[in-house]
Parts: sequence; structure tokens; C-alpha cells
Amino acid sequence: MLLSLVVHTYSLRYWLPATFMLGSAPAYLLSWGAWRLLSTLLPAKLYHKLDDRLYCIYQSMVLFFFENYTGVEIVVYGDIPKKKENIVYLSNHQCTVDWIIADMLAIRQNALGHVRYVLKDGLKWLPLYGWYFSQHGGVYVKRSKKFNEKVMRKKLFTQTQCGAPMYLVIFPEGTRYNPELKNVIAESQAFAAKEGLAVLNHTLTPRMKAAHVAIQSMKGHLDAVYDVTVAYEGTVDASGQRRSAPSMPEFLCKECPRVHVHLERVDIKEIPAEPLFFRRWLHERFEIKDRLLANFYKSEDANKLCKFPGDGRVSSLSLCRTLPSALVLGALTLPLLLSESGRRVYARTWVYGTLLGWLWVNALP
Repeated sequence: MLLSLVVHTYSLRYWLPATFMLGSAPAYLLSWGAWRLLSTLLPAKLYHKLDDRLYCIYQSMVLFFFENYTGVEIVVYGDIPKKKENIVYLSNHQCTVDWIIADMLAIRQNALGHVRYVLKDGLKWLPLYGWYFSQHGGVYVKRSKKFNEKVMRKKLFTQTQCGAPMYLVIFPEGTRYNPELKNVIAESQAFAAKEGLAVLNHTLTPRMKAAHVAIQSMKGHLDAVYDVTVAYEGTVDASGQRRSAPSMPEFLCKECPRVHVHLERVDIKEIPAEPLFFRRWLHERFEIKDRLLANFYKSEDANKLCKFPGDGRVSSLSLCRTLPSALVLGALTLPLLLSESGRRVYARTWVYGTLLGWLWVNALP
């Protein structure tokens, strides 16, 4: 009986925030849809401005759970620029929480509403979210030979032409690094060796296409690239072997006490345009990440273990940055659930919104 209670209590750590985050999606989409209709005759720049504000409200609510609720410590190495910039965010990729880390940095720069993603094509099938991410400026891409450069350039050009602020998140590895998936790591290392590139042990070999197209398409609009390396404390065992990064449920269950984030700003003028040189540049950035992670997990100096070089500063996020958004979305959602007609609207938003979203996002090239 006691064990069942403990298990139940543990599961609630995840299900309560997950239910709130997912449960508020229809109310959010209805609010956004109303604004989209009202803004039809307005300049695109004005639409994007409020769309970014609405997105900031939703993502602030998400951060309420991933930061304030979990109590995780975010340790930042390097300076987060205080001024808002148009940037491409390049990071190593280990788990789904990596998407949230990008939000954590963006909100500290007051740029949370500007976050947009380059996503794997399969994610467009996510109910409601898959369609909305595309509406907010996200770009879905396919791998290798199916990658459509023309479509990506057009989508980014449309965004930048109307002056939309850009905080474009890209994970060049294309898939997550998981130390348990030996075959994925072996294939990545074999590809690097074949191409005459340095073999990486703590990241996968980065693919250049999406990052190169993004940076070149928006070069006149961008200020910098943020080169970000993320490590989750608690993902190394007693023998020094790296373990899998936490999943979203594990993170929300407070299994990750601390996240280390190394940030380096690279001015856009320093990035080579020619594809061959860009490829070398990108791989060199990942060689730096690989060394940072190698020292993080296996440093011979105990004082440097589970740390990045330099002074790491704990960056706390005030409740006043996130709680109001959670309350607003709760206030929008509750009336829908308390009446029979509201529940019908709520259910139909999930069903018809998802189906129409799938049709819309798949009708696009």
C-alpha cells in the first residue's frame, strides 16, 4: 500500500504539469485563431508582433513547470547578451528537454516569443502543435536527399522580409545522441572518418545543410550565431560512463538537479559562406563541444568534473516571469471545461484543429 502511494505520488510529479501544458493548448489555439482572423487585413509585421507575444505567454507557462516547478539550477558559462538579437541557435542534441533549454536562454534575453525551430518532418504530425509551430515560423525539413532547400529558403525569406525577429533553433546532429544507441554513434563516426573529418565521441557528426541554408538565407537579417553546449548533471555513473540524458517526464519528476549551458557568441561576419568552408567551420565547432563534454564527464581533476571551463553562474528565473502566464492560460481554459458547451468546443478544437492542421501543413510543399 505504501509503495503504491509512493509510485502514485511520483507519477503525479509528471502528470500534473503535463496535463496542464497539454490541456491549455486548445484555449491557446482558439485565442491565437481569433487574433489571426482579426489581423487578416493588418500589416504582417503587426501580426507577427502579437503572435510573438502570445507565443511568449504559452512558453513562459511551459518554463514555469520546467524551471520553477522542478527547481532545477541552470548554470551558464559565458555571457548571455542583454540586447535582443536576430540569431541562429546551434546546439548539441541529447533529449527532448534540449528544446526547453533554448527557451530558458531566450527568456533571459527577453526574446522568448522570437523562438522558432527547424524541426524533423515527422513532427508536423503532432496534434495541434505540429501545425502551430509551422504558423509561428518553424521549418520542417527532411534528411539527406529529400532535404528541400528551396522550401526552407522561401519560408525564412518570408519571415525576414516582414521583419520578424528571429531566434532560430537548429540541432545540426539531426537526431539525438544517446550513449545506449551504439549503432547510431558508430554510423556517425564511420561517416566522419569516411569524409576525412575528426571523429567525435560525445556528439554525433553534424549535418550542415539546414544550418548553412538558414544562415545564408538570413545573413542580412542575422546578428550572430549562438553556439550552445548543454550537459545534464547526473548523466554519468560512478565509473565515469555517460548515461542517457533525461526525458521530459524524468525532468519534470525532478530527476535532473542541474543543467550546465556553455554559450559562445559568434558574429555572423566570422562565418564562412562557401559550403566547403562552412562545413569545416561547423565541424570544428562540434569538435569544441566534444572536448567540453569529454572534460565534463571524464575530467582527471575532480574539481573540474561535471563542470565546463570558466566561471559558471547559477541563473535563476523569477516566478514573476512565468507564473502570470500559467494563471492566464488556466483562466482561459477553466471556463471551457466547466460548461457542457465549453467542453464541446474544447473537444472539437482538439479533433478538428488537429485534422485541419494536418491537412494544412501537409498541403504545403
